[in-house]
Amino acid sequence: MKLKAYAIFLSLLIASSVHAEIITKDIDYQQGDTTMKGMLAYDDAIEGRRPGVLIVHEWWGHNKHARDKATMLAKEGYVAFAIDMYGDGKTADHPEDAGKFSSAVANNMPLAKARFEAAIDVLKAQSNVAGDKLAAMGYCFGGGVVLNMVRMGLELKGVSSFHGSIATKNPVKKGDIKAAVRVFNGAADPFVKEEQVAALKEEMKNAGVDFEFVNYLGVKHSFTNPDADENGKKFGLPLEYNAEADSDSWQKNLEFFKEIFSK
Repeated sequence: MKLKAYAIFLSLLIASSVHAEIITKDIDYQQGDTTMKGMLAYDDAIEGRRPGVLIVHEWWGHNKHARDKATMLAKEGYVAFAIDMYGDGKTADHPEDAGKFSSAVANNMPLAKARFEAAIDVLKAQSNVAGDKLAAMGYCFGGGVVLNMVRMGLELKGVSSFHGSIATKNPVKKGDIKAAVRVFNGAADPFVKEEQVAALKEEMKNAGVDFEFVNYLGVKHSFTNPDADENGKKFGLPLEYNAEADSDSWQKNLEFFKEIFSK
C-alpha cells in the first residue's frame, strides 16, 4: 500500500515538474513591410493574466543576451518579449555593422516608435498578459530606445535602462512622462559622458519623473553581458562584464517591477 501511494506521489511530482516549465516561442510580426522576429517567454504553471515586459537588445541585435534575459524574467513570473528593432531578426558580428544597424533606427525616431509599438501590440495580444501592466527594459542601444519611447509619450508603467545611451536632443517637460524610470550605468563607461548624466538627471527632475540613477564605480560598458570581455578584446572596445553589477542591477530592477506593478 505504501509502495502504491509512493508511486502515485512520484507520478504527480513528475507531472507537476513537466507542466511547470518556461515556454519560449519565436514570434514573427509585422511593422509595415518589415518582418520582425521576437521571442516570447513565460511560465506555463502560472494561471491568469500577469504583467508583460518588453526587452530591447544591445546594438548587436536580437541575440542570446536579450533572449536569456527574457527567460530570466519569465522565471520571475512575467511574460517577457525580447523584441526586434532591426527587422528580420538580424544581428551584427562586427561593430561596424552594429553601428549601422543601430544608427538607422536611432536616427529615425518615427521608425523606432512604430517598431516598438508593433511589439507592444504583440505582447498585449497574448492571452496571459494584463494589457494595463506593461514595462520595458533595454540594454546599450536598447536602453536608449526605452528612454526615448517614454519621452515620446508611450504609456508604460516603467522602463529601465542598463548601460544604455541616455542623451537626447529633445528633453521632456513636466507631465510628459507617465512612467517610472530607472537607469543602471557603469561609471567607467566612456560612451556615457558626465555632462550627459547631469543633463538626464536635470531632465527627469524638471519633468517630475519617478527616477533613480544607479552608477557602478569602476564598471565599464555592457556590464550585464557575459560575452562583453571577448568582444572587448576582439574589437578593442571598452566592454567588460561585471558579475556584481549585473546581479545587483537585476535584483534592483526586479524590486522596481514589483513596485510599479503593485500600484
